[in-house]
Amino acid sequence: MHSQILCRGTAAAVAARRMRNILGAVLGRDGWMWRTHEVKLLNTSSGDTVKIGDISFKLKSPQNPELVPVKHISDSLPQTVAQHLRWIMQKDLLGQDVFLIGPPGPLRRTIAMQYLELTKREVEYVALSRDTTETDLKQRREIRSGTAFYIDQCAVRAATQGRVLVLEGLEKAERNVLPVLNNLLENREMQLEDGRFLMSAERYDKLLQEHTKEELDSWKIVRVSEDFRVIALGLPVPKYKGNPLDPPLRSRFQARDIYYLPFKDQLELLYTAGPNIAAERVSQLLSLATTLCSQESSNMGLPDFPVDNLLPALHVLNIFPMLSSQQLIQRLYPYNCLLGKDGRSAVEGVLSRFELLDSRRQPGPSAILSVSTAKDLERHADVTLRVADKDVTFQVPAGTKELRPPNSSPTFINTPSHSQLMAEMMQSHMVKDMCLIGTKGCGKSVIAKEFAEMLGYSTEPMMLYQDMTARDLLQQRYTLPNGDTAWRPSPLVSAAIEGKLLLLDGIHRVNLGTLAVLSRLLHDRELDLYDGSRLLRWDRYQILKEQLQFTDKQLQERSIFPIHPSFRVLALAEPPVVGASASSSKGQQWLGPEVLTMFLYHTVTPMAKAEEMDLIQGLTPNVPREAAEQLLHLTHSLRKTNDPTAQSLASSLSTRQLLRICRRLSQYPEESIAHAVNKACLSRFLPSLARASLEKSLTNCSIKDTHDPAEHTRDYSCMVKDGMLTIGNVSAPIFNPNQKMKVPDVLFYDNPQHMMVMEDMLKDFMLGEHLLLVGNQGVGKNKIVDRFLHLLNRPREYLQLHRDTTVQTLTLQPSVRDGVILYEDSPLVKAVKHGHILVIDEADKAPTNVTCILKTLVESGEMILADGRRIVSDPCEARERPNTIIMHPDFRMFVLANRPGFPFLGNDFFGALGDIFSCHAVDNPKPQAELAMLKQYGPNVPDAILQKLVAAFGELRSMADQGTITYPYSTREVVNIVKHLQKFPDEGLANVVRNVFDFDSYNKDMREVLIESLHKHGIPIGAKPSSVKLAKELPLPEVKMTGYWTINQGGNARRKLLCPTETHPIDIKGPVFLRVQSYPCNRQESRALSFSEEKAHWQIPMNEINIICDVITKDDALYVATCNPVSLYSMKERGGTIQCMDLYDVFPRTISGVWQPFVTIAPLGSPLDGQVVLHEEQSNTVLHLDLVTGAVRRLMLSPDSDQPPTRASNWWSSKEQQGAYKMCRDFAHKNWILFYKEDGNQLEVLDVLEGRVHSISLPINLKSVFLVAEDRWLLLESNTNKKYLLTKPMHMAAEDSGVCQLHSISDDSVSSGHGASSAEVSIPQMLSCEQLPNENLSAALDQKIVSPNRVLTDTGSFARILVGFPDLMSPNEVYSFKRPVDLTAMKSSESGAHMFLRGGLRSSPAKHENCVNLLSANQVVRALPPSKVPLKEIYPKDVTPPMTAAYLEVTDLNSKKLKYIPVPRSMSVSPYTSWLSKVSESDVLIAALGSGGVVTVDVGGYVRLWETGLDTLQQSLMEWRNMIGAEDGRPIQITIQRDSGLDVSAPKHGKIDPHNTPHVGGNQWAGGTGGRDTAGLGGKGGPYRLDAGHKVYQVSQAEKDAVPEEVRRAAREMAEKAFKERLKEIDMSEYDAATYERFSSAVRRQVQSLRIILDSLQAKGKERQWLKNQALGELDDAKIIDGLTGEKAVYKRRGELDPELGSPQQKPKRLRVLADVSGSMYRFNGVDGRLERSMEAVCMVMEALESYEHKFKYDIVGHSGDGYDIELVTTDKIPKNNKQRLKVLKTMHAHSQFCMSGDYTLEGTDASIKELAQEEADEHFVVVLSDANLERYGIRPERFAQVLTSDPQVNAFAIFIGSLGDQAERLQKTLPAGRSFVAMDTKQIPQILQQIFTSTMLSSA
Repeated sequence: MHSQILCRGTAAAVAARRMRNILGAVLGRDGWMWRTHEVKLLNTSSGDTVKIGDISFKLKSPQNPELVPVKHISDSLPQTVAQHLRWIMQKDLLGQDVFLIGPPGPLRRTIAMQYLELTKREVEYVALSRDTTETDLKQRREIRSGTAFYIDQCAVRAATQGRVLVLEGLEKAERNVLPVLNNLLENREMQLEDGRFLMSAERYDKLLQEHTKEELDSWKIVRVSEDFRVIALGLPVPKYKGNPLDPPLRSRFQARDIYYLPFKDQLELLYTAGPNIAAERVSQLLSLATTLCSQESSNMGLPDFPVDNLLPALHVLNIFPMLSSQQLIQRLYPYNCLLGKDGRSAVEGVLSRFELLDSRRQPGPSAILSVSTAKDLERHADVTLRVADKDVTFQVPAGTKELRPPNSSPTFINTPSHSQLMAEMMQSHMVKDMCLIGTKGCGKSVIAKEFAEMLGYSTEPMMLYQDMTARDLLQQRYTLPNGDTAWRPSPLVSAAIEGKLLLLDGIHRVNLGTLAVLSRLLHDRELDLYDGSRLLRWDRYQILKEQLQFTDKQLQERSIFPIHPSFRVLALAEPPVVGASASSSKGQQWLGPEVLTMFLYHTVTPMAKAEEMDLIQGLTPNVPREAAEQLLHLTHSLRKTNDPTAQSLASSLSTRQLLRICRRLSQYPEESIAHAVNKACLSRFLPSLARASLEKSLTNCSIKDTHDPAEHTRDYSCMVKDGMLTIGNVSAPIFNPNQKMKVPDVLFYDNPQHMMVMEDMLKDFMLGEHLLLVGNQGVGKNKIVDRFLHLLNRPREYLQLHRDTTVQTLTLQPSVRDGVILYEDSPLVKAVKHGHILVIDEADKAPTNVTCILKTLVESGEMILADGRRIVSDPCEARERPNTIIMHPDFRMFVLANRPGFPFLGNDFFGALGDIFSCHAVDNPKPQAELAMLKQYGPNVPDAILQKLVAAFGELRSMADQGTITYPYSTREVVNIVKHLQKFPDEGLANVVRNVFDFDSYNKDMREVLIESLHKHGIPIGAKPSSVKLAKELPLPEVKMTGYWTINQGGNARRKLLCPTETHPIDIKGPVFLRVQSYPCNRQESRALSFSEEKAHWQIPMNEINIICDVITKDDALYVATCNPVSLYSMKERGGTIQCMDLYDVFPRTISGVWQPFVTIAPLGSPLDGQVVLHEEQSNTVLHLDLVTGAVRRLMLSPDSDQPPTRASNWWSSKEQQGAYKMCRDFAHKNWILFYKEDGNQLEVLDVLEGRVHSISLPINLKSVFLVAEDRWLLLESNTNKKYLLTKPMHMAAEDSGVCQLHSISDDSVSSGHGASSAEVSIPQMLSCEQLPNENLSAALDQKIVSPNRVLTDTGSFARILVGFPDLMSPNEVYSFKRPVDLTAMKSSESGAHMFLRGGLRSSPAKHENCVNLLSANQVVRALPPSKVPLKEIYPKDVTPPMTAAYLEVTDLNSKKLKYIPVPRSMSVSPYTSWLSKVSESDVLIAALGSGGVVTVDVGGYVRLWETGLDTLQQSLMEWRNMIGAEDGRPIQITIQRDSGLDVSAPKHGKIDPHNTPHVGGNQWAGGTGGRDTAGLGGKGGPYRLDAGHKVYQVSQAEKDAVPEEVRRAAREMAEKAFKERLKEIDMSEYDAATYERFSSAVRRQVQSLRIILDSLQAKGKERQWLKNQALGELDDAKIIDGLTGEKAVYKRRGELDPELGSPQQKPKRLRVLADVSGSMYRFNGVDGRLERSMEAVCMVMEALESYEHKFKYDIVGHSGDGYDIELVTTDKIPKNNKQRLKVLKTMHAHSQFCMSGDYTLEGTDASIKELAQEEADEHFVVVLSDANLERYGIRPERFAQVLTSDPQVNAFAIFIGSLGDQAERLQKTLPAGRSFVAMDTKQIPQILQQIFTSTMLSSA
């Protein structure tokens, strides 16, 4: 027997190859080692035998030779492989099934195929995936001419025909699929669906001996061939991801570990591949690979190195020996984007160990020089690359189209980094498929397209999505027109056959189990499809053809097709998320060991700034350069930081988005960049931290948001004219549609804000963008879009998405008609066809993996539909391809989505696809716009109500933005309220708002917030119509005429004195610019629960020791001055902010309280609106302030007033030697002011506009001056109290300095003849400068009278009216309402509220008279201390009067009534009591406000607005009652009107009672009250109201609703009892409970809202997923054909998705609170309560996270001078109840009381960050609470910033308790944005903590 090779008719080539095999195996590379096993083919007389070593196997000739693998045996078989083959042969001879187990890669499959090729066995190959079902293995039904047939699948075919079944990827199949093979494996038996039974060969042969073949056939028994074997290939699970083997299944296999080839075998292979490379370098590369596959490296979490790819890599290295090894390794193993920091450093350590860190020495290829068609090889191209300075030419596969030289595309701007990338891609393209990794929008698709065009490839883009199944990748079922089922190849298969470049876009999305189907295609270029056809590698196909002498046609009949040699795959992916678990929302670590073996990887690095600049200028040539530079500066500064928030912002500013911004800027260069950036990042809806971070980055890059002042004034209108639509400044032509009925028409009220959005949309629409509108619910997104399309006259298609939307529903809806499957076009396809606008609503409700198929549609205008049609945008491309839909040029997409995040909990559509749309944030309209809009909805609803609604909802929205409440109330809700009020005007607002707020009525905290907020804006929810608390009215005394004033105009000169005047310009010093600070004004409406004269109140932000010294109003502006330190506050009556100017620097306080400045204010009028003059009395300082700019100018009135006042020398003498200077400001609105000095004899008139002073010298010494008219002033002489009238010419020009005349006035009493009361001289306290209107004068004097008049008040009267004064020269009558007791005669306020503070009696009269007149309301109002008020008359005997600051005495001259309105006492009082008492007699200051009201400011800075005028009060009361709604207490009756003429059995009139005694209740008498069925008042069920004149007994609504008292009491007692039990249970005293409650209640709201958010996130995480292939549920569209054929498992249903096996466990998040318990916390606690606030914050953390321990592991650590690791709460001992929590708080308190001083903030933070980074967790957070005055301890803020961001894995936040001036703010500027907070008010600490929680932890929980 001699060993020879028999060539049976095959070509000699085969013989030669076999020969080489055997000799190669014997001799090895250099013949230096002998093998132990050789593979021989022996030929004996009985047939061929294969012998491996000592094992021999007889060959049989195959039935279907085309199914035998070819060309798998390589030229030299390594020894290890031979051993594996020998083992398989042993098992084969034993008839056992084998399982080859080993690491990922093609080696196991190759060995199996080599064995089958050796033994000439036919193969049935099936790649298992998670979509494989048992039908894919056993039998599948197909319909042929109306009947369903069973077609055998691979397992059955292999069993019956005696083939070998190769199952690859057992770990991918779902758990319940493979057991169907158990019996086939064990006993070679299987029951089939069509009734046949497979039986093992031995049993069948036994039966054959007894029965005939026909009998067995009739019993449907089929013989399993004895040659049937199974070879399974799988990965070891748990090391790799996947399902573990089912034990019964596992026991039926024999396993063999097929590890990578041993080092030396592998080395040999590599030596042959790279003859040009130094042997040492090859072995270094292999050593690296082996190290990274070792057990140690996988323990570190490093994925295996793809050893099998070293071979192709060496081919590259062979042609480019100058290439650096490190670059090569980056392509095989992209460790930079694959691993975290530790992993990277580990890999680099290994690299340096094997001397492979050489990328710095050797540059990569820099550019592609030329591409030309290869001469010698068809379908190849010669490519020349420039590497270093050499040009290397090599050949790569090319496509079928024309090649295009590099750099010739108009749309591709080449940048250095991209051209280098292209050159590297060319190198890889030579040997293997590639994958491009890059962030979204960085140009992957563009680069891929350019690459394809250069090589003449047609591309076949395939967008992958998460739910994609293996069928979607390879073949889908469809029906032929006659109803037969067939398989349609997917684009992937057609690309493979036609030799295109397949772009797999988004392999990071698709499931690994599905992607595995492609591994054979990528490694071996072979593919088995579902319909049984096979694709073979080109050369294998050719050999098969040669060997079998078949034609192409014959092979095609046997369903064997070649894969085109040019076919290549280019995958695009986003970078893997390091360390992410499979279920996390941020993406996944998709790049595992399996995927690593499939491709060579290239990362698209972000471009350098200069490159991006070139790119932008190349693509948008007209963009303003400066703008582009600012944009790039911002983007790159964001990209560089390692702060995750900044990174996520940078991702929304991808290159694609920047290009979009620049396209728009080049069209509209005047737009602001800040606006564009905010739009692109959707900053309106970012979490507060991210938004702060963005704003900070913008300011750092000096990008200012230039608010055009014209923005607000410019009227946004839209008009349609001559076929053009103009919105704002933008115009567009109107479309002429062919389908008019699809153009939306909608009720839309224009308002400026929506017009601005629409103008913005129109700009983008004109630029050809697709739009994305994001906003909260109910802000009018749909309305805006519909209105927009209506104006443009565009037809729309509408798609609403929901959580069950699938890719099929987006594109085509399959349905079955007459057994044929038909596809209905979805709106999307219709819109694409006809060029309509597609409006996609609620895009965030659909899973992002579904919506991402929109990306290819928007980006490249391509999309493949389920029925095989394809949408293309390029008409020329459509000509080449059959069944395409050309995208209509007018097609656009408008996508509407809610904002991401809580409480919508949609999917983050913006995050996934935001950068391919132009984004617009739609917000609720601004207050004015909303008001205007509501007026159109409710034209009859009173304005006041609309304003209240707008204000209340505005506040609720801002609370929602801050996270205090969770539901964002929107315009939709307000509109509904207004519609209701419009239709039912009698219903009260307080009832109607409940339509919106009843949702929240069961959530106590939420309800409190809402009610508080509604009350604040005066919506009286919960008030009763009867709760009116107006002050009691007392009668005024009769009016009497009490005397005359006679102006003496006699001829003699003594009576008429001339006063000389002189004029000089004023000297102005300054301006100095001071900071105008804005504070929010927390204005509360006072009429929330009851109605009183008080309208509203708020607190001025001032400190306790400050003293209010003046208040004045002008129009609706209020000015308040304080004098310790001097500052000026200005606010609007209805405004939301208080402006404050601190003038401390202008009036430095000398020794506290000794120099007591006193300031008065004069607000100026037009054209100086908003400017005021401030006058300080003692130093006579006059300042002019501009509150807009903050400019302060000092006006020097007299040239000599520079000299320091003489009294400075003896400031300590407490008597004031000189009189103070006074200012008269009655005509300040005319811009002139008068100054005089008490006891002086000069008047100075300051004309502010002209800048001059007119001095008038007088012959008398002044006591006081009253400006009764512009040209007539009343003067009082100082000692005699004699009155003079000064008349002056109207206009004092400088030239004719007219003469002022002084007339004395004699004060005569009525009965002067009798000399009785001539002594009484009234000293006016206040004199009006205008006259009472005539009707008011007549009403006051009870006689019809028309005359000039003035109102005067003094201490002896309520009011006096001077009739005829000052214009008539005849004696003027004085009418008085006299007081019973003169005010001066009453005791001063020793019984006042603050008597104990006000040391003794007042030293001097108060400076403010506190008396104002309201001429139009005919009232005089003065503020009196309680001691001067007749309390006994106001309050009944048994009522103690309330503690008040003062009473407002309102003298109403119309109704002749007197009222005393109590002003509540102030919250705080300055300790400088004697100074206070000089300012005002009572504790309030008063000023007139408008026509019927006054404003008071009490000494604590509390402002209250009062309404005193009777008419306005009555009207307000009406409105208030309307708001509450008329509750008349009558029961509602339901009446059904019948027209039948038959009466209902009638209620009766009742008997008439002859005595007419009142009847209450009962149902007998007529005219009773409160009964039923009889006629009467206020009862129920009577026929009509009959009034018999009695007092009505109303059963009030409140009583009807009230719960009986004893029920209430029982409930209270029950609660108390339970509380005590609970305390007993945890052994806590009631005192302790109260202490704890103090901290707990302060943060109850935050705890509540945090818990709500945690709950809803937990619910979202538990959302059920679709489980496919179910036997019951809803029909799965994708399986509709399988359903037709009669399969069972065609349903899907929702269920809990088991986590993927092998995916890491979800770890809890880890939080550490680092609380400051240092001594300073205790020391300053008294100042701002910082320690208590920190304790509250700690309490909040403990309460909010209670029972979420599985989600959050937290601990609380303190830091103080004693050290930085004081344990308060440890992770394993979480406080479970209030007692334990209180203990933690007590520990904090005690520690800060007794610890050493010192500051360890920095060390504590550093240690905590390091410690947490060590722990395993999903995310790490450190929150540092500190009152760090870092500067005091010499710690640089930069150091702290460094520490906070020291570890990117740990999110660290610092909350500073700001104390010393602006130090905390300065600190915040240096710290990274969004990481540090300054709590100036310690109350904010819990809120800030809540913000941190919601915006970071919860974004991804």
